[in-house]
Amino acid sequence: MDNPLYSVAQIRATEAAAAETLEPGALMRAAGRAAADAALALLDGARERPVLVLAGPGNNGGDALELAAHLGEAGVDVVVLHLAGSGKPSPEAAQSLVRAHASRANFADVAPDVRDWALVVDGLFGIGLARPLEGRYRDLVLAIDRVRCPVLALDVPSGLDADSGSVIGPNGVAVRATHTITFIGDKPGLHTAEGRDHAGLVQVAGLGLDAGLYEPAQAGIASPALFASLLSPRRQNSHKGQFGDLAVIGGARGMAGAAVLAARGALYAGAGRVFAVTIDPVQAFDPLQPELMFRLAHDFDMAGRVLVLGPGMGGAMEAMRALGHGIDSAAPILLDADGLNLVAASTELQARLTHRQAPTVVTPHPLEAARLLGRSAAEVQADRLGTARALARRLQAVVVLKGAGSVVARPDGEVAINPTGNPGLATGGSGDVLAGVCGALLAQGWPAWEAAVGAVWMHGAAADRLVEQGVGPVGMTAGELPAAVRSVLNDLIREHGHARFR
Repeated sequence: MDNPLYSVAQIRATEAAAAETLEPGALMRAAGRAAADAALALLDGARERPVLVLAGPGNNGGDALELAAHLGEAGVDVVVLHLAGSGKPSPEAAQSLVRAHASRANFADVAPDVRDWALVVDGLFGIGLARPLEGRYRDLVLAIDRVRCPVLALDVPSGLDADSGSVIGPNGVAVRATHTITFIGDKPGLHTAEGRDHAGLVQVAGLGLDAGLYEPAQAGIASPALFASLLSPRRQNSHKGQFGDLAVIGGARGMAGAAVLAARGALYAGAGRVFAVTIDPVQAFDPLQPELMFRLAHDFDMAGRVLVLGPGMGGAMEAMRALGHGIDSAAPILLDADGLNLVAASTELQARLTHRQAPTVVTPHPLEAARLLGRSAAEVQADRLGTARALARRLQAVVVLKGAGSVVARPDGEVAINPTGNPGLATGGSGDVLAGVCGALLAQGWPAWEAAVGAVWMHGAAADRLVEQGVGPVGMTAGELPAAVRSVLNDLIREHGHARFR
């Protein structure tokens, strides 16, 4: 992937390999220099106010001390609060402390009560932290929450798990940074779960390491580059039969809206013909989208159609029958919502699902994923990448674990974290629209991986576009998403597709 993400173990391995060829302390000095450059960029025009640098006891603190020395030499008023801890520092961190004391940086035993900081730098703890922040460290993190200035985290916001994006500890705290400069390689935890709220804008400083030192990444940040080859403009000589038939199967009594939203998502994402196939009789007409065709599930012919199974499906026997027929079909399918809950409750359906030959995509939110794996939702959120990978292997499907920084996983372990979207998507029906969009891409011949990555990216980008237009995020509705998805999709085709038109 163009935007690789590395686990803590991989970063450690790269760091160790680099250390064999570099003089001691070279990486710490390079990290401090890169961090200082990032800090100076954030200070643009505000150098008359002081900068607070929080330096912890480990090598992350050494990076912060190097930064403080550079800022002091650049004429910045720097106040360093060094929390040395009880252990012996590494030789590199000890040398960084000597350099910081020799610079123009000022050291303090307690943080001065100055609220008008130009910048606060978090260099308390990096990727090595394995326990919740306590005592003075916890108090400092809570104090940082109250400052009204940029907060720059070094490598990872202190208290955040760099692999999972979860705050360490059930009642843990983590720095809420406005910016993070992360070293050697990017980390998944900065882009998913609580990392989205704590890392802010992320900048990667590779520190000049040779590409050959890195292990192959099995995760990356999703971008249109992952599905650009499928963004082909349509020929003038086209007809709707070329763009696939899609059936959304769900809509039990009282939940028909879920099936309608999914069907609208599919229609606006370009499926040729879209059926809303309901479990119970409903009004067989959508006055806003009369193009949708309504059918009843008990006598609907699924053959030759891509199937979106689950939106508003309920748990009645007719729902189980329709779901079983869909799983046994030779068509590409997408499982969502009630379809996932029914599969979670049936080992037989799970077995049938794993033996499918046609493409399968499943799109659980954390609680649905927890039911499928027999875990708690908290356990899912504490290891979103691991959960998505485990579910993809178990079901032999492409998995979209929804949430902040949705995780898309393949059975072979490849993962993409989606960077688009905003809190406006936390509304009823948003996932139904996503299911319909992904189903439409499957209906147009996209492979399961590209369809899932593309649908999640466009779905989030549509929400971002609505916010840019003044719609939300508060009060954004799922019904507003399909037209915005259409706009994003056509813009992508115009940007990426012309070279492939023949």
